[in-house]
Amino acid sequence: MNVETRAAHIVDVVTTEFGELMALDPAAFRRKFRKMAATPFAFYRGSASLFYADMCGDFADDRFLDERTSRVWIHGDLHAENFGTYMNGSGELVFNVNDFDEAYVGPFVWDVRRFAASVALIGYVKALSDRVISELVTRFATAYLTELRAIAAGGDDAIGSITLANADGVLRRVLQQARLNTRVDLLGQQTTIDNYERRFALADGVYEITAATRERVLAAFQQYLTALPPATAALRPVAAKIKDVVLRKGVGIGSAGLPSYNLLLEGHTQALENDVVIYMKQAQVPAVARYVDDDTVRGYFRHQGHRTAESQRALQAHADPWLGFTELDGVGQLVAEVSPYAADLDWSDVNEPDELAGVIGDLGRAVARMHSVADDESSHDLVDFSTEEAIVAAVEKDEPGFVQHLVEFAHAYGARARQDHQIFVDLFRNDRLPGLQERPI
Repeated sequence: MNVETRAAHIVDVVTTEFGELMALDPAAFRRKFRKMAATPFAFYRGSASLFYADMCGDFADDRFLDERTSRVWIHGDLHAENFGTYMNGSGELVFNVNDFDEAYVGPFVWDVRRFAASVALIGYVKALSDRVISELVTRFATAYLTELRAIAAGGDDAIGSITLANADGVLRRVLQQARLNTRVDLLGQQTTIDNYERRFALADGVYEITAATRERVLAAFQQYLTALPPATAALRPVAAKIKDVVLRKGVGIGSAGLPSYNLLLEGHTQALENDVVIYMKQAQVPAVARYVDDDTVRGYFRHQGHRTAESQRALQAHADPWLGFTELDGVGQLVAEVSPYAADLDWSDVNEPDELAGVIGDLGRAVARMHSVADDESSHDLVDFSTEEAIVAAVEKDEPGFVQHLVEFAHAYGARARQDHQIFVDLFRNDRLPGLQERPI
């Protein structure tokens, strides 16, 4: 495919994926696309739709797929920066996959390929040789398969969740740093005290709302409370007295043009340091859904908020007890806590091959754990078989071939993403993305 043909393809995919939202808020997408233009990895993060178009096009390959492994609950945007810490429903700090906005049911290989290509992009930026990148992808693939096999065999040899009890090196430091975070710090960053009561502080990207909008948000929140599973509702640590509501815009590369509301709730006592921040954000169709032709999966969800919440519950053991969904103005919303204990892995602090290998091996085990959670032993019936057994059975016929497949894909798609990034930059800066033209200065 020559450059002009590929450029036309990128324009087509981008406008199909984002065209409606781009028309509603072109300024938000100019900001989003400038962030994507910064580096090949930033472009890769924001272009999942292009990745899945390629999985059904130039990079289609079903050698490790069958009826079962083609319909596993997947993360949908599994790149190296979608990992971090969270406090699970059992009160334990965990390092694991996060950000389930793109989760869906589809081929398991799409998840592991997307991660492998992100390793190649990170390795390239760090000036690692192709040999080292191959070794890192191999470490990921073998750790993933080793953990899956252990889970399928009964779990006795499985590592399990990455916590303070078993983490070491870089990931232990991330967990320790998250442990130092406090609710007071989070509240100090987002709120202020006015007449002895806590309120949200207005800042860049944070806006007051009208009384009518507040009433609609509060009604949606009450609907959310009624939709929580009984077991989850019982775990909620605070009451639901709402003190304040604000609108937030510009939240993350993937959320351009989507409104999000923050709600300030009174905690389990009247002490101001116990207050809780909840977000309610508009959910969107996941990029992968456009490339999975399965009416059973599509019909399982009431709306995109329901899909996102149910996917996270399926893929994340002991999820946030505040996790849920609702509708606002007829549009599906995801609801969850703004956690004070969230901390991301900073890849700029991980540079040497041996340190990278340790981290990537741990992430391979985390991905295996995620894929194994959402199956016939979970509370969800959309995937009604043992995913770990199905994947192991599909791969063990040619395990070396599977590992080599991921290594070769990582190099090939890493190179493709770097080339696409340059094409995208030229498209954007030359006003070839419809509806985003800059006004003259």
